[in-house]
Amino acid sequence: MAQGKNDKGLPHDMSDITVTDDRLSDRTRIAGRAALDGHTKGLRALLPFVGPAVIASIAYVDPGNFATNIQAGAQYGYSLLWVVVIANIIAMLFQALSARLGVITGRSLAAHCRDRFPRPVVWGMWVVSEVAAMATDLAEFLGGAIGLSLLFDLPLLVSLGVTAVVTYGLMVLGGRGFRRMELIIGGFVAVIGISYLLELFIAPPAWGAFARGALIPSLPDGPSISLSVAIVGATVMPHAIYLHSWLTSGRMAARDIADQRKILAYSNREVLIALGFAGLVNMAMIAMAAAAFHAGHTDVAEIETAYHTLIPLLGRGAAGVFMVSLLASGFSSSVVGTMAGQVIMQDFLHVSVPLWLRRTVTMLPAFGVVALGVNATQSLVASQIVLSIALPVPMIALVVLTGRAEVMGEFVNTARVRAAAITATVVVLLLNALLLVQTVGVTVPGLD
Repeated sequence: MAQGKNDKGLPHDMSDITVTDDRLSDRTRIAGRAALDGHTKGLRALLPFVGPAVIASIAYVDPGNFATNIQAGAQYGYSLLWVVVIANIIAMLFQALSARLGVITGRSLAAHCRDRFPRPVVWGMWVVSEVAAMATDLAEFLGGAIGLSLLFDLPLLVSLGVTAVVTYGLMVLGGRGFRRMELIIGGFVAVIGISYLLELFIAPPAWGAFARGALIPSLPDGPSISLSVAIVGATVMPHAIYLHSWLTSGRMAARDIADQRKILAYSNREVLIALGFAGLVNMAMIAMAAAAFHAGHTDVAEIETAYHTLIPLLGRGAAGVFMVSLLASGFSSSVVGTMAGQVIMQDFLHVSVPLWLRRTVTMLPAFGVVALGVNATQSLVASQIVLSIALPVPMIALVVLTGRAEVMGEFVNTARVRAAAITATVVVLLLNALLLVQTVGVTVPGLD
Protein backbone atom coordinates (compact mmCIF):
# COMPACT_ATOMS: atom_id res chain seq x y z
CA MET A 1 0.00 0.00 0.00
CA ALA A 2 1.58 3.28 -1.08
CA GLN A 3 2.21 5.83 1.61
CA GLY A 4 0.93 9.42 1.72
CA LYS A 5 2.82 12.45 0.54
CA ASN A 6 4.43 15.25 2.48
CA ASP A 7 4.16 18.95 1.66
CA LYS A 8 6.89 18.63 -0.98
CA GLY A 9 4.90 16.07 -2.92
CA LEU A 10 7.25 13.25 -1.90
CA PRO A 11 6.42 10.08 0.05
CA HIS A 12 6.83 10.65 3.80
CA ASP A 13 9.96 8.54 4.24
CA MET A 14 11.48 10.05 1.08
CA SER A 15 11.50 13.66 2.23
CA ASP A 16 15.22 13.50 2.95
CA ILE A 17 15.85 13.14 -0.80
CA THR A 18 15.99 16.93 -0.87
CA VAL A 19 19.16 16.86 1.21
CA THR A 20 21.96 17.52 -1.25
CA ASP A 21 25.35 15.82 -0.94
CA ASP A 22 27.58 18.50 0.57
CA ARG A 23 30.65 16.84 -0.91
CA LEU A 24 29.66 18.15 -4.33
CA SER A 25 30.86 21.58 -5.36
CA ASP A 26 28.48 24.52 -5.61
CA ARG A 27 29.28 24.66 -9.32
CA THR A 28 28.10 21.06 -9.80
CA ARG A 29 24.91 21.63 -7.81
CA ILE A 30 24.09 24.80 -9.75
CA ALA A 31 24.70 23.02 -13.07
CA GLY A 32 22.47 20.15 -11.92
CA ARG A 33 19.70 22.55 -10.94
CA ALA A 34 19.94 24.27 -14.33
CA ALA A 35 19.54 20.89 -16.05
CA LEU A 36 16.52 19.98 -13.92
CA ASP A 37 14.92 23.35 -14.66
CA GLY A 38 15.42 22.82 -18.40
CA HIS A 39 17.97 25.61 -18.90
CA THR A 40 20.59 23.23 -20.31
CA LYS A 41 20.22 20.32 -22.73
CA GLY A 42 22.14 17.35 -24.11
CA LEU A 43 25.62 16.47 -22.85
CA ARG A 44 25.91 19.69 -20.86
CA ALA A 45 22.80 18.73 -18.89
CA LEU A 46 24.03 15.17 -18.28
CA LEU A 47 27.51 16.07 -17.00
CA PRO A 48 26.49 17.24 -13.46
CA PHE A 49 24.87 13.82 -12.89
CA VAL A 50 27.85 11.81 -14.15
CA GLY A 51 29.91 10.22 -11.39
CA PRO A 52 28.15 7.45 -9.42
CA ALA A 53 28.00 4.95 -12.29
CA VAL A 54 31.56 5.84 -13.35
CA ILE A 55 32.79 5.03 -9.85
CA ALA A 56 30.75 1.82 -9.78
CA SER A 57 32.03 0.84 -13.24
CA ILE A 58 35.61 0.49 -12.04
CA ALA A 59 34.44 -2.59 -10.15
CA TYR A 60 33.65 -4.13 -13.55
CA VAL A 61 37.18 -3.72 -14.92
CA ASP A 62 39.13 -4.58 -11.78
CA PRO A 63 42.08 -7.05 -11.57
CA GLY A 64 39.64 -9.91 -10.98
CA ASN A 65 38.34 -9.29 -14.50
CA PHE A 66 41.88 -9.39 -15.85
CA ALA A 67 42.51 -12.78 -14.20
CA THR A 68 39.25 -14.44 -15.28
CA ASN A 69 39.23 -12.95 -18.79
CA ILE A 70 42.81 -13.98 -19.52
CA GLN A 71 42.02 -17.56 -18.49
CA ALA A 72 38.78 -17.55 -20.48
CA GLY A 73 40.41 -16.25 -23.66
CA ALA A 74 43.52 -18.42 -23.44
CA GLN A 75 41.71 -21.68 -22.63
CA TYR A 76 38.42 -21.31 -24.48
CA GLY A 77 39.06 -18.69 -27.12
CA TYR A 78 35.90 -16.66 -27.72
CA SER A 79 33.52 -19.33 -26.37
CA LEU A 80 32.77 -17.62 -23.04
CA LEU A 81 32.16 -14.12 -24.39
CA TRP A 82 28.42 -14.72 -23.99
CA VAL A 83 28.95 -14.97 -20.22
CA VAL A 84 30.40 -11.45 -20.23
CA VAL A 85 27.44 -10.19 -22.28
CA ILE A 86 24.87 -11.76 -19.92
CA ALA A 87 26.78 -10.61 -16.84
CA ASN A 88 26.98 -7.06 -18.16
CA ILE A 89 23.24 -6.91 -18.88
CA ILE A 90 22.58 -8.14 -15.33
CA ALA A 91 25.03 -5.54 -14.01
CA MET A 92 23.28 -2.71 -15.86
CA LEU A 93 19.90 -3.76 -14.49
CA PHE A 94 21.00 -4.03 -10.88
CA GLN A 95 23.19 -0.92 -10.86
CA ALA A 96 20.23 1.00 -12.29
CA LEU A 97 17.96 -0.42 -9.57
CA SER A 98 20.51 0.44 -6.88
CA ALA A 99 20.80 4.00 -8.19
CA ARG A 100 17.01 4.20 -8.33
CA LEU A 101 16.71 3.20 -4.67
CA GLY A 102 19.21 5.89 -3.67
CA VAL A 103 17.65 8.63 -5.80
CA ILE A 104 14.07 8.00 -4.72
CA THR A 105 14.56 7.27 -1.02
CA GLY A 106 17.72 9.22 -0.25
CA ARG A 107 19.13 6.18 1.59
CA SER A 108 21.48 3.33 0.74
CA LEU A 109 20.61 -0.32 0.17
CA ALA A 110 22.47 -1.35 3.34
CA ALA A 111 20.55 1.21 5.43
CA HIS A 112 17.22 -0.05 4.11
CA CYS A 113 18.22 -3.65 4.84
CA ARG A 114 19.11 -2.71 8.42
CA ASP A 115 15.76 -1.02 9.03
CA ARG A 116 13.40 -3.31 7.14
CA PHE A 117 14.67 -6.88 7.58
CA PRO A 118 14.72 -9.06 10.73
CA ARG A 119 17.82 -8.59 12.88
CA PRO A 120 19.26 -12.13 12.31
CA VAL A 121 18.90 -11.62 8.56
CA VAL A 122 20.68 -8.25 8.79
CA TRP A 123 23.60 -9.76 10.70
CA GLY A 124 23.87 -12.58 8.17
CA MET A 125 23.79 -10.14 5.27
CA TRP A 126 26.45 -8.00 6.88
CA VAL A 127 28.78 -10.98 7.43
CA VAL A 128 28.38 -12.16 3.83
CA SER A 129 28.86 -8.60 2.55
CA GLU A 130 32.02 -8.10 4.62
CA VAL A 131 33.47 -11.37 3.29
CA ALA A 132 32.66 -10.17 -0.22
CA ALA A 133 34.29 -6.79 0.50
CA MET A 134 37.46 -8.53 1.69
CA ALA A 135 37.48 -10.81 -1.37
CA THR A 136 37.08 -7.71 -3.52
CA ASP A 137 39.96 -5.93 -1.82
CA LEU A 138 42.15 -9.02 -2.12
CA ALA A 139 41.72 -9.05 -5.90
CA GLU A 140 42.14 -5.33 -6.37
CA PHE A 141 45.10 -4.99 -4.04
CA LEU A 142 46.91 -7.97 -5.57
CA GLY A 143 46.24 -6.70 -9.09
CA GLY A 144 47.88 -3.34 -8.46
CA ALA A 145 50.83 -5.01 -6.76
CA ILE A 146 51.33 -7.47 -9.63
CA GLY A 147 51.34 -4.58 -12.09
CA LEU A 148 53.97 -2.67 -10.11
CA SER A 149 56.06 -5.79 -9.60
CA LEU A 150 56.22 -6.63 -13.30
CA LEU A 151 56.66 -3.09 -14.59
CA PHE A 152 59.43 -2.10 -12.19
CA ASP A 153 60.87 -5.53 -11.33
CA LEU A 154 60.01 -5.23 -7.63
CA PRO A 155 59.42 -8.06 -5.14
CA LEU A 156 55.69 -8.65 -4.79
CA LEU A 157 55.68 -7.85 -1.07
CA VAL A 158 57.37 -4.49 -1.76
CA SER A 159 54.82 -3.79 -4.50
CA LEU A 160 52.02 -4.51 -2.02
CA GLY A 161 53.44 -1.90 0.32
CA VAL A 162 53.69 0.70 -2.45
CA THR A 163 50.14 -0.08 -3.59
CA ALA A 164 48.89 0.40 -0.03
CA VAL A 165 50.50 3.83 0.21
CA VAL A 166 49.27 4.96 -3.23
CA THR A 167 45.66 3.87 -2.71
CA TYR A 168 45.57 5.42 0.75
CA GLY A 169 46.86 8.67 -0.77
CA LEU A 170 44.13 8.56 -3.42
CA MET A 171 41.50 8.06 -0.72
CA VAL A 172 42.80 11.05 1.25
CA LEU A 173 42.87 13.18 -1.91
CA GLY A 174 39.31 12.13 -2.76
CA GLY A 175 38.20 13.09 0.74
CA ARG A 176 38.89 16.74 -0.12
CA GLY A 177 36.09 16.78 -2.65
CA PHE A 178 33.82 14.07 -3.99
CA ARG A 179 33.79 15.51 -7.50
CA ARG A 180 37.57 15.24 -7.48
CA MET A 181 37.29 11.53 -6.63
CA GLU A 182 34.85 11.03 -9.51
CA LEU A 183 37.28 12.70 -11.91
CA ILE A 184 40.21 10.61 -10.65
CA ILE A 185 38.31 7.35 -11.06
CA GLY A 186 37.01 8.49 -14.45
CA GLY A 187 40.60 9.12 -15.53
CA PHE A 188 41.65 5.62 -14.52
CA VAL A 189 38.68 4.11 -16.39
CA ALA A 190 39.74 6.07 -19.49
CA VAL A 191 43.32 4.75 -19.21
CA ILE A 192 42.04 1.15 -19.03
CA GLY A 193 39.73 1.66 -22.00
CA ILE A 194 42.38 3.32 -24.19
CA SER A 195 44.86 0.56 -23.28
CA TYR A 196 42.53 -2.16 -24.53
CA LEU A 197 41.64 -0.23 -27.65
CA LEU A 198 45.36 -0.21 -28.44
CA GLU A 199 45.59 -3.95 -27.66
CA LEU A 200 42.84 -4.69 -30.21
CA PHE A 201 44.88 -2.90 -32.88
CA ILE A 202 48.01 -4.81 -31.85
CA ALA A 203 46.27 -8.22 -31.68
CA PRO A 204 43.14 -8.02 -33.89
CA PRO A 205 40.53 -10.65 -32.96
CA ALA A 206 38.78 -13.04 -35.35
CA TRP A 207 35.57 -11.04 -35.59
CA GLY A 208 33.43 -13.94 -36.83
CA ALA A 209 34.41 -16.14 -33.88
CA PHE A 210 34.02 -13.10 -31.61
CA ALA A 211 30.39 -12.60 -32.73
CA ARG A 212 29.55 -16.31 -32.35
CA GLY A 213 31.07 -16.42 -28.87
CA ALA A 214 29.17 -13.32 -27.80
CA LEU A 215 25.79 -14.47 -29.10
CA ILE A 216 25.72 -18.29 -28.76
CA PRO A 217 25.86 -19.69 -25.19
CA SER A 218 28.07 -22.73 -24.63
CA LEU A 219 29.94 -24.39 -21.77
CA PRO A 220 32.69 -26.44 -23.42
CA ASP A 221 33.55 -28.59 -20.38
CA GLY A 222 33.35 -28.91 -16.58
CA PRO A 223 36.10 -26.40 -15.70
CA SER A 224 34.34 -23.80 -17.84
CA ILE A 225 31.56 -23.74 -15.22
CA SER A 226 33.81 -22.46 -12.44
CA LEU A 227 35.40 -19.98 -14.83
CA SER A 228 31.96 -18.75 -15.93
CA VAL A 229 30.93 -18.30 -12.30
CA ALA A 230 34.17 -16.40 -11.70
CA ILE A 231 33.44 -14.16 -14.71
CA VAL A 232 30.00 -13.37 -13.30
CA GLY A 233 31.55 -12.68 -9.88
CA ALA A 234 34.16 -10.43 -11.47
CA THR A 235 31.57 -8.57 -13.55
CA VAL A 236 28.54 -8.16 -11.28
CA MET A 237 30.06 -7.01 -7.99
CA PRO A 238 28.20 -7.07 -4.65
CA HIS A 239 30.06 -4.07 -3.26
CA ALA A 240 29.25 -2.01 -6.36
CA ILE A 241 25.52 -2.70 -5.89
CA TYR A 242 25.70 -1.49 -2.28
CA LEU A 243 27.87 1.52 -3.14
CA HIS A 244 25.81 2.84 -6.05
CA SER A 245 22.71 3.45 -3.91
CA TRP A 246 24.82 5.40 -1.41
CA LEU A 247 26.48 7.46 -4.15
CA THR A 248 23.12 8.57 -5.58
CA SER A 249 21.33 9.14 -2.26
CA GLY A 250 20.65 12.85 -1.88
CA ARG A 251 23.18 13.73 -4.57
CA MET A 252 20.96 16.32 -6.23
CA ALA A 253 18.03 18.13 -4.58
CA ALA A 254 14.65 17.05 -5.98
CA ARG A 255 11.88 19.59 -5.49
CA ASP A 256 9.11 17.35 -6.71
CA ILE A 257 8.24 14.10 -8.50
CA ALA A 258 9.11 15.63 -11.88
CA ASP A 259 12.64 16.36 -10.65
CA GLN A 260 13.00 12.80 -9.42
CA ARG A 261 11.98 11.47 -12.83
CA LYS A 262 14.58 13.66 -14.53
CA ILE A 263 17.31 12.59 -12.09
CA LEU A 264 16.44 8.94 -12.71
CA ALA A 265 16.58 9.49 -16.47
CA TYR A 266 20.06 11.00 -16.20
CA SER A 267 21.12 8.20 -13.85
CA ASN A 268 19.93 5.51 -16.26
CA ARG A 269 21.79 7.13 -19.13
CA GLU A 270 24.98 7.21 -17.11
CA VAL A 271 24.57 3.54 -16.17
CA LEU A 272 24.13 2.55 -19.82
CA ILE A 273 27.18 4.54 -20.92
CA ALA A 274 29.54 3.69 -18.04
CA LEU A 275 28.69 0.01 -17.76
CA GLY A 276 28.38 -0.39 -21.51
CA PHE A 277 31.93 0.89 -21.78
CA ALA A 278 33.08 -1.47 -19.00
CA GLY A 279 31.41 -4.39 -20.79
CA LEU A 280 33.23 -3.60 -24.02
CA VAL A 281 36.53 -3.48 -22.12
CA ASN A 282 35.83 -6.93 -20.65
CA MET A 283 35.05 -8.33 -24.08
CA ALA A 284 38.26 -6.75 -25.39
CA MET A 285 40.21 -8.48 -22.60
CA ILE A 286 38.93 -11.90 -23.66
CA ALA A 287 39.45 -11.07 -27.34
CA MET A 288 43.06 -10.05 -26.72
CA ALA A 289 43.76 -13.24 -24.74
CA ALA A 290 42.04 -15.38 -27.38
CA ALA A 291 43.96 -13.74 -30.25
CA ALA A 292 47.32 -13.83 -28.49
CA PHE A 293 47.24 -17.08 -26.49
CA HIS A 294 44.51 -19.53 -27.57
CA ALA A 295 46.42 -20.85 -30.60
CA GLY A 296 49.48 -22.42 -28.99
CA HIS A 297 49.48 -20.86 -25.51
CA THR A 298 46.32 -22.21 -23.87
CA ASP A 299 48.32 -22.86 -20.70
CA VAL A 300 48.51 -19.11 -20.02
CA ALA A 301 46.44 -18.82 -16.85
CA GLU A 302 48.28 -16.18 -14.85
CA ILE A 303 48.70 -12.46 -15.24
CA GLU A 304 52.47 -12.76 -14.85
CA THR A 305 52.66 -15.46 -17.53
CA ALA A 306 50.47 -13.38 -19.84
CA TYR A 307 52.83 -10.42 -19.48
CA HIS A 308 55.96 -12.44 -20.20
CA THR A 309 54.29 -14.32 -23.08
CA LEU A 310 53.10 -11.08 -24.71
CA ILE A 311 56.66 -9.76 -25.01
CA PRO A 312 57.91 -12.29 -27.64
CA LEU A 313 54.47 -12.56 -29.29
CA LEU A 314 53.48 -8.92 -29.66
CA GLY A 315 56.43 -6.91 -28.36
CA ARG A 316 57.23 -4.98 -25.19
CA GLY A 317 54.83 -2.21 -26.18
CA ALA A 318 51.81 -4.53 -25.99
CA ALA A 319 53.03 -6.02 -22.72
CA GLY A 320 53.64 -2.55 -21.28
CA VAL A 321 50.16 -1.32 -22.26
CA PHE A 322 48.69 -4.43 -20.64
CA MET A 323 50.51 -3.74 -17.37
CA VAL A 324 49.66 -0.03 -17.34
CA SER A 325 45.98 -0.91 -17.64
CA LEU A 326 46.31 -3.45 -14.83
CA LEU A 327 48.04 -0.87 -12.64
CA ALA A 328 45.29 1.70 -13.28
CA SER A 329 42.70 -0.96 -12.54
CA GLY A 330 44.36 -2.07 -9.29
CA PHE A 331 44.83 1.42 -7.85
CA SER A 332 41.38 2.76 -8.72
CA SER A 333 39.36 -0.35 -7.88
CA SER A 334 41.13 -0.66 -4.53
CA VAL A 335 40.01 2.88 -3.66
CA VAL A 336 36.42 2.09 -4.68
CA GLY A 337 36.49 -1.21 -2.77
CA THR A 338 37.54 0.59 0.40
CA MET A 339 34.75 3.15 -0.09
CA ALA A 340 32.22 0.33 -0.45
CA GLY A 341 33.53 -1.43 2.64
CA GLN A 342 33.09 1.77 4.63
CA VAL A 343 29.51 2.15 3.42
CA ILE A 344 28.64 -1.49 4.18
CA MET A 345 29.88 -1.28 7.76
CA GLN A 346 28.52 2.22 8.38
CA ASP A 347 25.01 1.59 7.05
CA PHE A 348 24.52 -1.99 8.22
CA LEU A 349 25.82 -1.44 11.73
CA HIS A 350 25.87 2.33 12.26
CA VAL A 351 29.58 1.90 12.96
CA SER A 352 32.31 3.99 11.37
CA VAL A 353 36.01 3.09 11.53
CA PRO A 354 39.00 5.27 10.59
CA LEU A 355 40.06 4.98 6.97
CA TRP A 356 43.58 3.81 7.85
CA LEU A 357 42.18 0.99 10.01
CA ARG A 358 39.78 -0.18 7.32
CA ARG A 359 42.59 -0.06 4.75
CA THR A 360 44.91 -2.06 7.04
CA VAL A 361 42.39 -4.81 7.83
CA THR A 362 41.28 -5.33 4.25
CA MET A 363 44.80 -5.52 2.82
CA LEU A 364 46.03 -8.14 5.31
CA PRO A 365 44.67 -11.10 3.27
CA ALA A 366 46.70 -9.95 0.27
CA PHE A 367 49.91 -9.85 2.34
CA GLY A 368 49.01 -13.29 3.72
CA VAL A 369 48.55 -14.75 0.24
CA VAL A 370 51.94 -13.44 -0.92
CA ALA A 371 53.78 -14.34 2.30
CA LEU A 372 52.48 -17.93 2.13
CA GLY A 373 53.53 -18.29 -1.49
CA VAL A 374 50.00 -18.83 -2.81
CA ASN A 375 49.60 -18.31 -6.55
CA ALA A 376 48.45 -14.69 -6.91
CA THR A 377 46.38 -15.11 -10.09
CA GLN A 378 44.63 -18.23 -8.81
CA SER A 379 43.83 -16.29 -5.63
CA LEU A 380 42.28 -13.59 -7.83
CA VAL A 381 40.07 -16.14 -9.61
CA ALA A 382 39.07 -17.79 -6.31
CA SER A 383 38.10 -14.38 -4.90
CA GLN A 384 35.77 -13.84 -7.87
CA ILE A 385 34.03 -17.16 -7.18
CA VAL A 386 33.49 -16.01 -3.58
CA LEU A 387 31.98 -12.78 -4.93
CA SER A 388 29.61 -14.67 -7.22
CA ILE A 389 28.41 -16.82 -4.33
CA ALA A 390 27.84 -13.68 -2.21
CA LEU A 391 26.18 -11.80 -5.09
CA PRO A 392 22.58 -13.10 -4.65
CA VAL A 393 22.39 -11.46 -1.19
CA PRO A 394 22.28 -7.81 -2.39
CA MET A 395 20.45 -8.85 -5.56
CA ILE A 396 17.56 -10.43 -3.66
CA ALA A 397 17.45 -7.53 -1.19
CA LEU A 398 17.30 -5.02 -4.04
CA VAL A 399 14.52 -6.93 -5.83
CA VAL A 400 12.48 -7.04 -2.60
CA LEU A 401 12.98 -3.39 -1.63
CA THR A 402 12.45 -1.82 -5.04
CA GLY A 403 9.32 -3.94 -5.40
CA ARG A 404 7.71 -2.46 -2.26
CA ALA A 405 5.40 0.51 -2.69
CA GLU A 406 5.98 1.60 0.91
CA VAL A 407 9.66 2.06 0.01
CA MET A 408 9.47 3.36 -3.57
CA GLY A 409 6.04 4.98 -3.76
CA GLU A 410 4.99 5.43 -7.38
CA PHE A 411 8.51 4.47 -8.48
CA VAL A 412 7.99 0.84 -7.45
CA ASN A 413 9.23 -1.68 -10.03
CA THR A 414 6.91 -2.48 -12.90
CA ALA A 415 5.97 -6.12 -13.49
CA ARG A 416 8.41 -6.25 -16.43
CA VAL A 417 11.35 -4.92 -14.42
CA ARG A 418 10.52 -7.21 -11.50
CA ALA A 419 10.42 -10.24 -13.83
CA ALA A 420 13.76 -9.28 -15.40
CA ALA A 421 15.40 -8.80 -11.99
CA ILE A 422 14.08 -12.11 -10.66
CA THR A 423 15.24 -13.91 -13.82
CA ALA A 424 18.72 -12.41 -13.51
CA THR A 425 18.93 -13.49 -9.86
CA VAL A 426 17.87 -17.03 -10.81
CA VAL A 427 20.60 -17.14 -13.50
CA VAL A 428 23.26 -16.27 -10.91
CA LEU A 429 21.85 -18.80 -8.44
CA LEU A 430 21.82 -21.47 -11.16
CA LEU A 431 25.47 -20.86 -12.05
CA ASN A 432 26.37 -21.05 -8.37
CA ALA A 433 24.41 -24.30 -8.03
CA LEU A 434 26.27 -25.79 -11.02
CA LEU A 435 29.58 -24.88 -9.41
CA LEU A 436 28.49 -26.38 -6.08
CA VAL A 437 27.38 -29.74 -7.50
CA GLN A 438 30.56 -29.90 -9.57
CA THR A 439 32.68 -29.14 -6.51
CA VAL A 440 31.13 -32.02 -4.48
CA GLY A 441 31.79 -34.43 -7.33
CA VAL A 442 28.36 -34.69 -8.98
CA THR A 443 28.63 -35.19 -12.74
CA VAL A 444 26.71 -32.66 -14.81
CA PRO A 445 25.45 -34.25 -18.07
CA GLY A 446 27.41 -32.93 -21.02
CA LEU A 447 30.03 -31.30 -18.75
CA ASP A 448 32.28 -34.20 -17.75
